[in-house]
Amino acid sequence: MSQTIDNRQFRLARRPKGLPERDDFDLVTEPLAEAKDGEVRVAIDYISLDPAMRGWMNAGKSYIKPVGIGEVMRAGAAGTVIDSKHPDFAAGDKVSGNLGVQTHAVFPGDELRKVDTSLADLPVYLGALGMPGMTAYFGTLDVGQLAEGDVVLVSAASGAVGALVGQIAKKKGASRVVGIAGGPEKCRYVVDELGFDGVIDYKNEEINDAVRRECPDGIDLYFDNVGGEILDAALANLRLHARVAICGAISQYNVTGNVGDTGYAPRNYLSLLINRARMEGFIVFDFADRYPEAAREMAAWLSAGELKHREDIVEGFDTFPDTLLKLFTGENFGKLVLAVER
Repeated sequence: MSQTIDNRQFRLARRPKGLPERDDFDLVTEPLAEAKDGEVRVAIDYISLDPAMRGWMNAGKSYIKPVGIGEVMRAGAAGTVIDSKHPDFAAGDKVSGNLGVQTHAVFPGDELRKVDTSLADLPVYLGALGMPGMTAYFGTLDVGQLAEGDVVLVSAASGAVGALVGQIAKKKGASRVVGIAGGPEKCRYVVDELGFDGVIDYKNEEINDAVRRECPDGIDLYFDNVGGEILDAALANLRLHARVAICGAISQYNVTGNVGDTGYAPRNYLSLLINRARMEGFIVFDFADRYPEAAREMAAWLSAGELKHREDIVEGFDTFPDTLLKLFTGENFGKLVLAVER
C-alpha cells in the first residue's frame, strides 16, 4: 500500500451564465485512489487552459458530453507518473492526457501519451506538440486545404493555435500570411517573431479597412478563432473558391440572452455563394488517429528551431477560476498553462 496522497480538484458546481465565476466551481480535497490493473497514478504538473472549456460547461448539445455538475472540470494536463499498473508506464515517466483540473489523477494507461522532455519542455506538450498544435496542423492543411500561393488570414494570431497556423501556412507555401491580434505588443510578436507578412490590430483599427489594406486581392483561406465582426470582415474579402475554417468563436462563448441565442450572426455569408467558397467547422478530435503524423512533422520543425511557440504559465493551482478568465479578456499571451505547485 502506497502512502496517502491528498488530491485537490476543481469541480463544476453550477453552469455559468456569461463569464465563469469562482462560485461556479467547488474546490474539493479527497484521498487519491490506488491504481487498478491497467491504470496509472499521475502527479499533475501543468494544466492546459483552453477556450473550449467554456463550451464544455454548457448543458446544450455539442460535439462532446458536457461536464456534469459535481464532476472534475475537464482539461488537458501533463505530469509525472507516481506508480503504474500498466505495462507501458513506469514511475517517473512524463505523460499527457485529458487528466482534468486536479493536482493528481488515476487514469487508464491506454488513454495517456508518454512524452519526451528531452525534445521539449513539458508545457510544450500542451501547446505546440499538443491539442493546439494538432488543431493548427489539420485545420490548415486538411480543413483549409492550403494550396501553394494562397493568401491566408488568421484571427487570434498570437494565441496558441493562431500562431502555429501562420507558421504552418508559410512553411507549406502560402504567398502571404496576415494575422489579427490585439495591441501593439502582440502585433509586433506576430510579425517580428512568428514571421507573418502583415498584421491587423483589431483593438486599434477599423477591421474592414485593415483587412482590405493587408489583403488587397482578397483571401484564399481564413482561419477563424473568434467569430463575430472579424469573421464578417473576412467573409467580405474572400476570393473565388476561398475556404473558411471555423476553429472557434471566442467572442461569442460568453453571450447571454434568450434560450437558443448564439450571439452574433454573420451578415456577409452570401459572399460564400458569390465566391463559390466553403466554410467548414471542425473538431480536432476527428483527426485523432492521425495525431502521430502531425506530431512527427511538428516535432521535426521544433527540433530544427523552425517553429516558434510561447507559453503563458501562471503559477498556483488555486488561481484556476481567475486564470481561466484571461482567455476571454485577451490578457494571456501565448498558450495559457496553469502550473500546479508542490
